[in-house]
Amino acid sequence: MIAFSVDQQDPRCAARAAVLSTPHGAVDTPAFMPVGTLGTVKGMAPDELRELGFGLMLSNAYHLYLRPGHRLIQEQGGLHGFTAWNGAILTDSGGFQLVSLADLRKITDDGISFRSHLDGSLHHLTPELCMEIQMALGSDVMMTLDECPPHPCSNEQAMIAVTRTTAWAKRCAVAARDRRQALFGIVQGALDADLRRQSARELVEIGFDGYAIGGLSLGEDKPALLSMLEVSVDELPPSRPRYLMGVGLPEDLVEGVMRGVDMFDCVIPSRHGRTGWLFTTQGRVLIKHAQYAKDNGPIDTQCECPVCRKYSRAYLRHLYLSNEMLGVRLNTIHNLWYYRTLMDAMRSAIQDGIFPAFRRAFYEQRREYEKSAAHAELAGATVVAEGSTSGKDG
Repeated sequence: MIAFSVDQQDPRCAARAAVLSTPHGAVDTPAFMPVGTLGTVKGMAPDELRELGFGLMLSNAYHLYLRPGHRLIQEQGGLHGFTAWNGAILTDSGGFQLVSLADLRKITDDGISFRSHLDGSLHHLTPELCMEIQMALGSDVMMTLDECPPHPCSNEQAMIAVTRTTAWAKRCAVAARDRRQALFGIVQGALDADLRRQSARELVEIGFDGYAIGGLSLGEDKPALLSMLEVSVDELPPSRPRYLMGVGLPEDLVEGVMRGVDMFDCVIPSRHGRTGWLFTTQGRVLIKHAQYAKDNGPIDTQCECPVCRKYSRAYLRHLYLSNEMLGVRLNTIHNLWYYRTLMDAMRSAIQDGIFPAFRRAFYEQRREYEKSAAHAELAGATVVAEGSTSGKDG
């Protein structure tokens, strides 16, 4: 079973520093969870994640159920033994992933019938099976099965999703499970404030070890996302961890922490690493740009990650343009380090009671960098256009 204790809350906002204690170690919050959908963060070994400072990883029960199968993983010592990851694991139930299978699934009050995106085989996922899968995986934190409506959706669709999510949450709460595994309920409600409040209140009435805010970052604008986040958090008990699902960019993490969120996950740091988009304390670096061809400096002069200590922007650009596997790995290592240190910096600011000032400095530094970077990128583009008959980079 997990325990959650709040150490410090900033007196001028809802940002808070806490500790989430799990059977596989304690995790300081605010915390970012690298996404290891299939039991691995792409290109990263488990011990590398530990060395980068992460103690909590997310995996996906839906995908692992389809391949290699939850029973096989259970026989191999659960997800911890199977992956050789000795930190904590949170498993998502797969409700969000099933949104993308609109042509392959049918949702009823009993559960979700769907065809596997791998081989077309037919499956029926119920709240009880969802708990059975996650219990076999042996995750530290399990998620209830929820219905995540698409964006945009009608008010009727959102209402049905909330009703089903509550009903399924009740069934998950009473299903047979290992009580050492925590269970989080998931708030839905699309972009309807009243439905968000209703969903949160109904879940709190059932009673869970923690609460997630789902159904956001689906294409809505940032003001709408933040508004629904605030509405949801306001209804959740301060004594339980709050988890914003699938979000996001560095600025999303800062805004979420300011509003009282404790946990985040997103594929952005690893996915963007694979596409050459690197995060720095001053803003983003698109490593393919011609301006970095002879740049002997690190990605970020303020970063102490293993990549910035050894490799230049010029070398990383060469690896990226050459489609070298090492480039993807180094980019991912840097991005994950950036996310972890950002969370650490926010925790320190909360403990010092200066989070609003930290937030202002975060944006000011990025604005100054983006102004200078825009000029540099324009100059680099001009050089490429004038020096290349093909007009192609690199």
